Amino acid sequence: MVAGLISTCLVMLGVTGFFDATRFIEGAPAIAQLAGEMVPPDFARWRHWIKPLADTLAMSIAGTALAVLLSLPLALAAAHNTTPHPLLYQTARTLLAAFRSVPEIILGILFVAAVGFGALPGVLALALHSTGMVGKFYAEAIEHVDPRPLEAARAAGATRFQVITHAVLPQVFPQLADITIYRWENHFRASAVLGIVGAGGIGFELMAALRLIKYDEVAAILLTILACVVVVDATGAALRRKLK
Repeated sequence: MVAGLISTCLVMLGVTGFFDATRFIEGAPAIAQLAGEMVPPDFARWRHWIKPLADTLAMSIAGTALAVLLSLPLALAAAHNTTPHPLLYQTARTLLAAFRSVPEIILGILFVAAVGFGALPGVLALALHSTGMVGKFYAEAIEHVDPRPLEAARAAGATRFQVITHAVLPQVFPQLADITIYRWENHFRASAVLGIVGAGGIGFELMAALRLIKYDEVAAILLTILACVVVVDATGAALRRKLK
């Protein structure tokens, strides 16, 4: 099996041109020239990046919150031990698959066309795509809970809602929190990309610098995004430790 996986990976690398040394050799001078134009980074406009960075952070938090609100009921319907009906189970699973099948960048373009430029289309794109991802992870976590507390709650006469709130959610809360924090970290990085298509955030400034061929400013923006990502990841790690 391992040999088969390695062979498949090598074949796919070959199909995509990874082993074409000529392309790398021919592209080396262009890469060197681009790297030279990016050094030293130009932070002269750093004050203009503060609001876009704040918008990016706001988009990531708002998108995560909206995704959680949409994902939890869909996850309960998509888990075999909490869904009220097999038809609802299949419908919820299909919806989650549909949401995560469309990339955020495509959703961003669609929502920019629908509601205009700014942070709102970015939030909607992040929330809709992440609903598919978060809902699937939530459903998987719910399906793996210990069934004995559920059976005990039902035997005591608890309603379906009481079974979920008293027997299911207390068991999966640490996992749900971990998934949510991970998606928030991912949303911050995705928010920077969504700005390129006009969905607000620091990505808009990045795209403007690229269009003006100001690669030194591009380098500065990328370094700024990297610093923010490191802070967001550290905050996420601290939150996970706190919740555990």
